[in-house]
Amino acid sequence: MSEASLFAGQPVMSQLLSLIPKSLVRELAEKHQADRYYKRFFAYDHLVSMLYTSLRGCESLRELICGMQVNQHRLLHLGLLSTPCRSTLADANARRSEAFFGELFHRLHRLHMGGLPDSYRKNKRMLERLFIVDSTTISLFSEVMHGAGAYRNNGRKKGGAKAHVLMRASDDVPCFVHLTEARVNDRVVLDRLPLPAGSIIVLDKGFNSYAQYDRWEQHQVTYVTRLVENSALRVHHERQVSQHQRRLGVLSDQEVELAQHSNTKVKRIKARVVGFFDAATGREFRFLTNDRSHAPATIAALYKRRWQIELLFKRIKQHRPLRYFLGDSPNAIKIQIWCALIADLLIKVTKDRAELVAPRRWSFSNLAAIVRQHLGTYVDLMAFLKNPERALLNYRPPPPQCHQLSFAYP
Repeated sequence: MSEASLFAGQPVMSQLLSLIPKSLVRELAEKHQADRYYKRFFAYDHLVSMLYTSLRGCESLRELICGMQVNQHRLLHLGLLSTPCRSTLADANARRSEAFFGELFHRLHRLHMGGLPDSYRKNKRMLERLFIVDSTTISLFSEVMHGAGAYRNNGRKKGGAKAHVLMRASDDVPCFVHLTEARVNDRVVLDRLPLPAGSIIVLDKGFNSYAQYDRWEQHQVTYVTRLVENSALRVHHERQVSQHQRRLGVLSDQEVELAQHSNTKVKRIKARVVGFFDAATGREFRFLTNDRSHAPATIAALYKRRWQIELLFKRIKQHRPLRYFLGDSPNAIKIQIWCALIADLLIKVTKDRAELVAPRRWSFSNLAAIVRQHLGTYVDLMAFLKNPERALLNYRPPPPQCHQLSFAYP
Protein backbone atom coordinates (compact mmCIF):
# COMPACT_ATOMS: atom_id res chain seq x y z
CA MET A 1 0.00 0.00 0.00
CA SER A 2 1.42 3.41 -0.95
CA GLU A 3 2.64 5.91 1.59
CA ALA A 4 -0.10 8.34 0.53
CA SER A 5 -2.91 5.88 1.24
CA LEU A 6 -5.74 7.11 3.47
CA PHE A 7 -7.26 3.66 3.87
CA ALA A 8 -9.07 2.97 7.14
CA GLY A 9 -10.46 -0.26 8.51
CA GLN A 10 -13.85 1.35 9.17
CA PRO A 11 -16.17 3.23 6.78
CA VAL A 12 -16.83 6.93 7.33
CA MET A 13 -20.21 6.33 8.95
CA SER A 14 -18.66 3.93 11.44
CA GLN A 15 -16.13 6.63 12.35
CA LEU A 16 -19.00 9.04 13.02
CA LEU A 17 -20.87 6.43 15.08
CA SER A 18 -17.77 6.05 17.26
CA LEU A 19 -18.75 9.44 18.73
CA ILE A 20 -21.85 7.77 20.23
CA PRO A 21 -20.87 5.52 23.17
CA LYS A 22 -22.80 2.25 23.00
CA SER A 23 -22.90 2.19 26.79
CA LEU A 24 -24.88 5.44 26.69
CA VAL A 25 -27.32 3.97 24.16
CA ARG A 26 -27.83 0.90 26.34
CA GLU A 27 -28.35 3.06 29.44
CA LEU A 28 -31.01 5.22 27.80
CA ALA A 29 -32.66 2.24 26.12
CA GLU A 30 -33.08 0.63 29.52
CA LYS A 31 -34.32 3.88 31.07
CA HIS A 32 -36.99 4.44 28.40
CA GLN A 33 -37.66 0.71 27.87
CA ALA A 34 -36.86 1.28 24.21
CA ASP A 35 -36.04 -2.41 23.60
CA ARG A 36 -39.11 -3.80 25.31
CA TYR A 37 -41.12 -6.17 23.09
CA TYR A 38 -38.35 -6.13 20.42
CA LYS A 39 -36.56 -9.38 19.53
CA ARG A 40 -34.21 -8.19 16.78
CA PHE A 41 -34.53 -4.53 15.81
CA PHE A 42 -33.12 -2.89 18.93
CA ALA A 43 -32.72 0.80 19.78
CA TYR A 44 -29.14 0.99 18.47
CA ASP A 45 -30.19 -0.59 15.15
CA HIS A 46 -33.02 1.93 14.90
CA LEU A 47 -30.65 4.81 15.66
CA VAL A 48 -28.13 3.73 13.00
CA SER A 49 -30.86 3.32 10.38
CA MET A 50 -32.30 6.78 11.02
CA LEU A 51 -28.85 8.40 11.08
CA TYR A 52 -28.16 6.76 7.73
CA THR A 53 -31.39 8.35 6.48
CA SER A 54 -30.31 11.80 7.63
CA LEU A 55 -26.66 11.63 6.56
CA ARG A 56 -27.45 10.15 3.15
CA GLY A 57 -30.56 12.28 2.57
CA CYS A 58 -32.99 9.40 1.92
CA GLU A 59 -36.51 10.46 0.98
CA SER A 60 -38.46 7.22 1.52
CA LEU A 61 -38.38 3.92 3.37
CA ARG A 62 -37.70 2.06 0.13
CA GLU A 63 -34.71 4.27 -0.69
CA LEU A 64 -33.32 3.78 2.82
CA ILE A 65 -33.69 -0.01 2.87
CA CYS A 66 -32.36 -0.45 -0.68
CA GLY A 67 -29.36 1.72 0.14
CA MET A 68 -28.57 -0.37 3.21
CA GLN A 69 -29.01 -3.61 1.23
CA VAL A 70 -26.48 -2.46 -1.35
CA ASN A 71 -24.04 -1.77 1.50
CA GLN A 72 -24.91 -4.96 3.40
CA HIS A 73 -21.23 -6.08 3.48
CA ARG A 74 -20.46 -2.95 5.51
CA LEU A 75 -23.29 -3.30 8.03
CA LEU A 76 -21.17 -5.30 10.49
CA HIS A 77 -18.84 -2.32 10.80
CA LEU A 78 -21.88 -0.22 11.73
CA GLY A 79 -22.87 -2.65 14.45
CA LEU A 80 -25.83 -4.09 12.52
CA LEU A 81 -26.36 -7.82 12.08
CA SER A 82 -29.02 -7.54 9.37
CA THR A 83 -30.93 -5.09 7.18
CA PRO A 84 -34.32 -4.17 8.65
CA CYS A 85 -37.49 -4.69 6.66
CA ARG A 86 -39.56 -1.67 5.69
CA SER A 87 -42.44 -2.80 7.88
CA THR A 88 -40.11 -3.34 10.85
CA LEU A 89 -38.66 0.17 10.57
CA ALA A 90 -42.10 1.70 10.05
CA ASP A 91 -43.46 -0.03 13.16
CA ALA A 92 -40.45 1.06 15.21
CA ASN A 93 -40.90 4.68 14.11
CA ALA A 94 -44.51 4.55 15.25
CA ARG A 95 -43.99 2.72 18.56
CA ARG A 96 -40.51 3.31 19.99
CA SER A 97 -40.59 6.37 22.23
CA GLU A 98 -39.11 9.53 20.73
CA ALA A 99 -38.00 10.48 24.26
CA PHE A 100 -35.12 7.99 23.90
CA PHE A 101 -33.74 9.87 20.89
CA GLY A 102 -34.37 13.27 22.50
CA GLU A 103 -32.45 12.45 25.66
CA LEU A 104 -29.68 10.85 23.59
CA PHE A 105 -29.23 14.11 21.70
CA HIS A 106 -28.98 16.15 24.91
CA ARG A 107 -26.58 13.66 26.52
CA LEU A 108 -24.35 13.66 23.43
CA HIS A 109 -24.29 17.45 23.48
CA ARG A 110 -23.25 17.39 27.12
CA LEU A 111 -20.56 14.80 26.34
CA HIS A 112 -18.94 16.56 23.38
CA MET A 113 -19.73 20.25 23.93
CA GLY A 114 -19.66 20.36 27.73
CA GLY A 115 -22.48 20.68 30.22
CA LEU A 116 -23.92 23.90 31.59
CA PRO A 117 -22.56 25.16 34.92
CA ASP A 118 -24.76 26.03 37.88
CA SER A 119 -23.75 29.67 37.53
CA TYR A 120 -21.34 31.97 35.69
CA ARG A 121 -18.82 34.33 37.23
CA LYS A 122 -19.50 37.98 36.45
CA ASN A 123 -16.00 38.37 34.98
CA LYS A 124 -16.69 35.60 32.45
CA ARG A 125 -16.56 36.74 28.83
CA MET A 126 -19.95 37.95 27.65
CA LEU A 127 -20.00 35.67 24.59
CA GLU A 128 -19.45 32.60 26.77
CA ARG A 129 -22.47 33.55 28.92
CA LEU A 130 -24.73 34.41 25.98
CA PHE A 131 -27.67 32.16 25.06
CA ILE A 132 -30.14 32.60 22.19
CA VAL A 133 -33.62 31.07 22.06
CA ASP A 134 -36.00 30.90 19.12
CA SER A 135 -38.29 28.47 17.35
CA THR A 136 -38.58 27.17 13.80
CA THR A 137 -41.56 25.52 12.14
CA ILE A 138 -41.30 22.43 9.94
CA SER A 139 -44.17 22.06 7.48
CA LEU A 140 -45.71 18.61 7.21
CA PHE A 141 -47.51 16.78 4.44
CA SER A 142 -50.79 16.56 6.39
CA GLU A 143 -52.37 17.87 9.57
CA VAL A 144 -50.99 14.98 11.60
CA MET A 145 -49.60 17.66 13.93
CA HIS A 146 -51.70 20.81 14.07
CA GLY A 147 -50.14 23.65 12.13
CA ALA A 148 -50.20 27.39 12.62
CA GLY A 149 -51.32 30.26 10.42
CA ALA A 150 -54.31 30.92 8.18
CA TYR A 151 -56.35 28.24 6.44
CA ARG A 152 -56.03 27.80 2.69
CA ASN A 153 -58.81 28.39 0.17
CA ASN A 154 -60.04 24.81 0.53
CA GLY A 155 -60.59 25.31 4.25
CA ARG A 156 -57.63 23.14 5.23
CA LYS A 157 -54.05 23.76 6.19
CA LYS A 158 -50.98 21.60 6.39
CA GLY A 159 -49.74 20.37 9.72
CA GLY A 160 -46.50 21.46 11.25
CA ALA A 161 -43.96 20.61 13.92
CA LYS A 162 -42.14 23.27 15.90
CA ALA A 163 -38.66 23.03 17.38
CA HIS A 164 -37.99 25.38 20.30
CA VAL A 165 -34.21 25.75 20.36
CA LEU A 166 -31.76 27.17 22.88
CA MET A 167 -28.15 27.59 21.81
CA ARG A 168 -24.95 28.95 23.30
CA ALA A 169 -23.55 31.69 21.09
CA SER A 170 -20.03 30.29 21.50
CA ASP A 171 -20.97 26.76 20.32
CA ASP A 172 -23.15 27.35 17.24
CA VAL A 173 -25.10 24.16 18.01
CA PRO A 174 -28.37 23.58 19.93
CA CYS A 175 -27.90 22.80 23.62
CA PHE A 176 -31.62 22.35 24.38
CA VAL A 177 -34.49 21.42 22.05
CA HIS A 178 -38.19 20.94 22.78
CA LEU A 179 -40.49 19.61 20.04
CA THR A 180 -44.19 20.51 19.90
CA GLU A 181 -46.99 21.06 17.42
CA ALA A 182 -46.65 24.23 15.36
CA ARG A 183 -49.68 25.83 16.99
CA VAL A 184 -48.08 25.76 20.48
CA ASN A 185 -47.10 29.22 21.72
CA ASP A 186 -43.40 29.91 22.15
CA ARG A 187 -43.83 31.01 25.76
CA VAL A 188 -44.52 27.46 26.99
CA VAL A 189 -40.84 26.58 26.70
CA LEU A 190 -39.43 29.48 28.74
CA ASP A 191 -39.70 27.81 32.14
CA ARG A 192 -37.94 24.71 30.74
CA LEU A 193 -34.78 26.53 29.65
CA PRO A 194 -31.72 25.39 31.67
CA LEU A 195 -30.24 28.86 32.17
CA PRO A 196 -27.48 29.16 34.81
CA ALA A 197 -27.30 32.18 37.09
CA GLY A 198 -25.23 34.92 35.50
CA SER A 199 -26.17 33.97 31.95
CA ILE A 200 -27.57 36.31 29.27
CA ILE A 201 -30.57 35.26 27.18
CA VAL A 202 -31.54 36.97 23.90
CA LEU A 203 -35.04 36.30 22.60
CA ASP A 204 -37.62 37.67 20.18
CA LYS A 205 -40.63 39.64 21.38
CA GLY A 206 -42.85 36.66 20.51
CA PHE A 207 -41.65 35.12 23.79
CA ASN A 208 -42.93 38.13 25.76
CA SER A 209 -43.81 37.08 29.35
CA TYR A 210 -43.57 39.57 32.21
CA ALA A 211 -43.89 36.77 34.77
CA GLN A 212 -40.89 34.97 33.26
CA TYR A 213 -38.89 38.20 33.12
CA ASP A 214 -39.51 38.62 36.85
CA ARG A 215 -38.36 35.04 37.57
CA TRP A 216 -35.20 35.58 35.55
CA GLU A 217 -34.52 38.75 37.51
CA GLN A 218 -34.76 36.79 40.76
CA HIS A 219 -32.41 34.06 39.45
CA GLN A 220 -29.82 36.61 38.23
CA VAL A 221 -30.43 35.90 34.54
CA THR A 222 -30.11 38.86 32.16
CA TYR A 223 -32.62 39.05 29.31
CA VAL A 224 -32.52 41.18 26.15
CA THR A 225 -35.57 41.35 23.89
CA ARG A 226 -37.66 43.82 21.91
CA LEU A 227 -40.39 45.83 23.54
CA VAL A 228 -43.88 44.85 22.38
CA GLU A 229 -45.79 47.66 20.70
CA ASN A 230 -48.38 49.44 22.85
CA SER A 231 -46.84 48.07 26.05
CA ALA A 232 -48.10 49.71 29.22
CA LEU A 233 -45.08 51.36 30.79
CA ARG A 234 -44.24 54.27 33.03
CA VAL A 235 -40.93 56.08 32.60
CA HIS A 236 -39.20 56.68 35.94
CA HIS A 237 -35.85 58.01 34.80
CA GLU A 238 -34.23 59.23 31.59
CA ARG A 239 -30.60 58.19 31.42
CA GLN A 240 -28.14 60.53 29.81
CA VAL A 241 -26.90 59.40 26.38
CA SER A 242 -23.38 60.46 25.46
CA GLN A 243 -22.46 61.86 22.06
CA HIS A 244 -20.42 58.75 21.33
CA GLN A 245 -23.45 56.53 21.99
CA ARG A 246 -25.64 58.76 19.81
CA ARG A 247 -23.17 58.39 16.94
CA LEU A 248 -23.52 54.62 17.34
CA GLY A 249 -27.29 54.93 16.90
CA VAL A 250 -28.61 55.16 20.48
CA LEU A 251 -31.75 57.34 20.64
CA SER A 252 -32.81 57.00 24.28
CA ASP A 253 -32.09 55.14 27.50
CA GLN A 254 -34.90 54.87 30.06
CA GLU A 255 -35.69 53.23 33.40
CA VAL A 256 -39.32 52.07 33.22
CA GLU A 257 -42.00 50.10 35.04
CA LEU A 258 -43.99 47.55 33.02
CA ALA A 259 -47.37 45.85 33.42
CA GLN A 260 -50.22 44.67 31.23
CA HIS A 261 -53.28 46.86 30.68
CA SER A 262 -55.77 44.00 30.91
CA ASN A 263 -54.30 42.18 33.91
CA THR A 264 -53.89 44.20 37.08
CA LYS A 265 -52.84 41.11 39.05
CA VAL A 266 -49.55 40.80 37.19
CA LYS A 267 -46.65 42.09 39.22
CA ARG A 268 -45.17 45.25 37.78
CA ILE A 269 -41.54 44.79 36.81
CA LYS A 270 -38.82 47.38 36.58
CA ALA A 271 -36.68 47.26 33.48
CA ARG A 272 -34.63 49.30 31.05
CA VAL A 273 -35.72 50.38 27.56
CA VAL A 274 -33.10 51.37 24.97
CA GLY A 275 -34.11 53.18 21.77
CA PHE A 276 -31.79 52.43 18.85
CA PHE A 277 -31.59 53.41 15.18
CA ASP A 278 -30.03 50.87 12.82
CA ALA A 279 -28.41 52.78 9.97
CA ALA A 280 -28.02 49.61 7.88
CA THR A 281 -31.78 48.95 7.72
CA GLY A 282 -33.10 52.44 8.46
CA ARG A 283 -35.32 51.08 11.25
CA GLU A 284 -35.83 52.09 14.86
CA PHE A 285 -35.89 49.49 17.64
CA ARG A 286 -36.77 49.56 21.33
CA PHE A 287 -34.96 46.95 23.38
CA LEU A 288 -36.19 45.73 26.76
CA THR A 289 -33.65 44.43 29.27
CA ASN A 290 -32.85 44.14 32.96
CA ASP A 291 -29.17 44.88 32.27
CA ARG A 292 -28.49 48.22 33.93
CA SER A 293 -24.70 48.21 33.76
CA HIS A 294 -23.66 47.91 30.11
CA ALA A 295 -23.74 50.72 27.57
CA PRO A 296 -26.93 51.01 25.47
CA ALA A 297 -25.01 50.27 22.26
CA THR A 298 -23.85 47.00 23.85
CA ILE A 299 -27.49 46.06 24.50
CA ALA A 300 -28.25 46.60 20.80
CA ALA A 301 -25.20 44.54 19.81
CA LEU A 302 -26.35 41.67 22.04
CA TYR A 303 -29.75 41.59 20.35
CA LYS A 304 -28.11 41.50 16.92
CA ARG A 305 -26.53 38.18 17.92
CA ARG A 306 -30.04 36.70 17.80
CA TRP A 307 -29.63 36.26 14.04
CA GLN A 308 -26.99 33.64 14.79
CA ILE A 309 -29.74 31.14 15.58
CA GLU A 310 -31.41 31.90 12.24
CA LEU A 311 -28.18 30.81 10.54
CA LEU A 312 -28.30 27.64 12.62
CA PHE A 313 -31.84 26.89 11.41
CA LYS A 314 -30.78 27.56 7.83
CA ARG A 315 -27.81 25.20 8.17
CA ILE A 316 -29.87 22.34 9.61
CA LYS A 317 -32.65 22.68 7.04
CA GLN A 318 -30.14 22.96 4.20
CA HIS A 319 -28.05 19.91 5.06
CA ARG A 320 -30.70 17.81 6.83
CA PRO A 321 -33.76 18.52 4.63
CA LEU A 322 -36.91 17.60 6.53
CA ARG A 323 -39.23 17.66 3.54
CA TYR A 324 -39.84 13.91 3.45
CA PHE A 325 -40.75 11.87 6.52
CA LEU A 326 -40.64 8.10 6.86
CA GLY A 327 -43.78 7.96 9.00
CA ASP A 328 -47.08 9.76 9.39
CA SER A 329 -47.38 9.72 13.19
CA PRO A 330 -46.19 12.46 15.58
CA ASN A 331 -43.78 9.97 17.16
CA ALA A 332 -42.17 9.04 13.82
CA ILE A 333 -41.84 12.69 12.84
CA LYS A 334 -40.16 13.60 16.12
CA ILE A 335 -37.76 10.65 15.86
CA GLN A 336 -36.63 11.83 12.42
CA ILE A 337 -36.14 15.39 13.69
CA TRP A 338 -34.11 14.17 16.68
CA CYS A 339 -31.90 12.04 14.42
CA ALA A 340 -31.36 15.00 12.08
CA LEU A 341 -30.18 17.02 15.10
CA ILE A 342 -27.88 14.18 16.21
CA ALA A 343 -26.40 13.95 12.70
CA ASP A 344 -25.82 17.71 12.69
CA LEU A 345 -24.08 17.44 16.07
CA LEU A 346 -21.79 14.63 14.86
CA ILE A 347 -20.72 16.69 11.83
CA LYS A 348 -20.11 19.74 14.04
CA VAL A 349 -17.98 17.73 16.49
CA THR A 350 -15.95 16.28 13.60
CA LYS A 351 -15.46 19.77 12.16
CA ASP A 352 -14.27 21.15 15.52
CA ARG A 353 -11.81 18.28 15.99
CA ALA A 354 -10.46 18.69 12.48
CA GLU A 355 -9.79 22.38 13.09
CA LEU A 356 -7.54 21.44 16.03
CA VAL A 357 -5.15 19.42 13.84
CA ALA A 358 -5.76 20.54 10.25
CA PRO A 359 -3.88 23.51 8.79
CA ARG A 360 -6.98 24.54 6.84
CA ARG A 361 -10.50 25.37 8.03
CA TRP A 362 -13.28 23.25 6.56
CA SER A 363 -16.69 24.76 6.01
CA PHE A 364 -19.67 22.87 7.41
CA SER A 365 -21.14 22.53 3.90
CA ASN A 366 -18.01 20.91 2.45
CA LEU A 367 -17.66 18.50 5.35
CA ALA A 368 -21.34 17.53 5.20
CA ALA A 369 -21.02 16.89 1.45
CA ILE A 370 -17.94 14.68 1.95
CA VAL A 371 -19.74 12.63 4.57
CA ARG A 372 -22.86 12.29 2.41
CA GLN A 373 -20.89 11.08 -0.62
CA HIS A 374 -18.57 8.71 1.25
CA LEU A 375 -20.61 7.18 4.06
CA GLY A 376 -19.50 3.69 3.03
CA THR A 377 -15.96 4.55 1.92
CA TYR A 378 -13.05 3.08 3.87
CA VAL A 379 -11.10 6.30 4.23
CA ASP A 380 -9.63 7.78 7.38
CA LEU A 381 -11.82 10.88 7.63
CA MET A 382 -9.66 12.81 10.11
CA ALA A 383 -6.47 12.03 8.16
CA PHE A 384 -8.12 13.25 4.96
CA LEU A 385 -9.34 16.46 6.60
CA LYS A 386 -5.86 17.06 7.98
CA ASN A 387 -4.11 16.64 4.63
CA PRO A 388 -6.47 16.17 1.67
CA GLU A 389 -3.61 16.57 -0.83
CA ARG A 390 -2.44 13.05 0.09
CA ALA A 391 -5.44 11.71 -1.81
CA LEU A 392 -4.19 13.18 -5.11
CA LEU A 393 -2.95 10.79 -7.78
CA ASN A 394 0.86 10.51 -7.97
CA TYR A 395 1.15 12.34 -4.67
CA ARG A 396 4.70 12.95 -3.49
CA PRO A 397 5.31 14.27 0.01
CA PRO A 398 7.15 17.60 0.12
CA PRO A 399 10.89 17.39 0.82
CA PRO A 400 11.94 18.05 4.41
CA GLN A 401 12.87 21.64 5.10
CA CYS A 402 16.50 22.33 5.80
CA HIS A 403 17.05 24.23 9.04
CA GLN A 404 20.87 24.58 8.76
CA LEU A 405 22.39 28.00 9.18
CA SER A 406 23.72 29.60 6.02
CA PHE A 407 26.89 31.66 6.23
CA ALA A 408 27.68 34.48 3.84
CA TYR A 409 31.24 35.51 3.15
CA PRO A 410 32.22 38.95 1.93
